Amino acid sequence: MDRERAPGLRAAPFAPMPPTLKTSRLVLRPLGLGDLEDYTAFWQDAEVVRYISARPFTREESWKRLLLITGHWRLLGFGFFAIEERSSGRFIGEAGFQEMRRELRPSIEGTLETGWGILPAYQGRGYATEAIEAALAWAEVALPAPRYSCIIHPDNRASLRLAARLRFVEQTPADYLGKPVLILRREAPA
Repeated sequence: MDRERAPGLRAAPFAPMPPTLKTSRLVLRPLGLGDLEDYTAFWQDAEVVRYISARPFTREESWKRLLLITGHWRLLGFGFFAIEERSSGRFIGEAGFQEMRRELRPSIEGTLETGWGILPAYQGRGYATEAIEAALAWAEVALPAPRYSCIIHPDNRASLRLAARLRFVEQTPADYLGKPVLILRREAPA
């Protein structure tokens, strides 16, 4: 098998610089080395990880995630964006896409697994919606015929409401790493 190609999403034909997207209130930009401390604080927030890992990430785990996300951009041409509030310049979360090759049934490989997270102090302001809408608009232009998925804990009502607003439709309940999740899918507009 060609080392550059594995089943599912294909490698990017070149390694583009991740774009910077701007909305009226946000800047979505590539994560970088200078984000490690803010990124660590983000992943150590109990409310951020409540439905993801149920435990805060260590600094080392945050570092590995930062490397994983930047590797997505290098190898696949997509990834997560750091979310900054335009008015303050503060790092307030992340949103974007990943391909994790999860051992999950039914499989979501070959889709853009869509995710988002906002620090609790910035929740309830529509920032996650604004960020994901900008990321989806970018993906629909930049990537060939994307199909999307997301996995959400069934108790995470806020994320389920947001997913529904973004036209994600529940497909099936599943189990991932011993925890219940809902798999949702969204087709790109025709």
